Amino acid sequence: MENAIIAQNIKKYFKAGDGTLVHAIDGVSMEMKTGTVAILQERSGSGKTTLLNILSALDMPTEGSVQFLDKNLEQMTEKDREMLRRYEMGFVFQSIALIPTMTAYENVEFALRLAKNKRQIRKNLTDMDNDIGDAKNDVINENTHDRVSELLERVGLSKRMDHMPDQLSGGEQQRVAIARAVVHRPKVVFADEPTGALDTAAGFEVMRLFRELIDDEDITIVMTTHDPNLMELGDEVFELSDGIVI
Repeated sequence: MENAIIAQNIKKYFKAGDGTLVHAIDGVSMEMKTGTVAILQERSGSGKTTLLNILSALDMPTEGSVQFLDKNLEQMTEKDREMLRRYEMGFVFQSIALIPTMTAYENVEFALRLAKNKRQIRKNLTDMDNDIGDAKNDVINENTHDRVSELLERVGLSKRMDHMPDQLSGGEQQRVAIARAVVHRPKVVFADEPTGALDTAAGFEVMRLFRELIDDEDITIVMTTHDPNLMELGDEVFELSDGIVI
């Protein structure tokens, strides 16, 4: 099994208000396999979210390196990292943030149309684009209605796709958010506390859905959680304490 992500000696330092240097991440190394659920777990603190942001190229480490699908993130330009996030990654957050004036279907459709438009515009491909050209073309040529309907059915919302977000439960809204995150066929989905605002039953339903998407969509899930009940559902669990993996 190949690695989706390899992190080597990641460190992230911040200056506190009094000038003290805070070691949010202090020398973390890890490997995450493709086609797995990798869990970053921490009982308290913000280290796991900081690390997730670094692994997903939303932030850069103070020291160390991250290899994402054979691409070294710190050696890429910010423009290329932005394209990598746009084409190869999906994101799910604790704050679900569906567009309140759109139905479930329209929320997912909007994400796919946005991805298609951005791909269509960028016809003058850079070297970075060439690496992901096939993925772009797959999305551009795919029937939007079929793809959105298929995903909403897969997440169990085929009869709720015309409902507005405020007509859906918290668990249903998060399932829409997950469909939105994978509609453009990313390689890796990063999920920051995706079950944090849900009850236990809805949280386990999200984890079951992640497992199905790994098999059906050929993706890798990297998620954070503070819930020890979810740790046993991960293929790989990395527990953080004081900025290091224990």
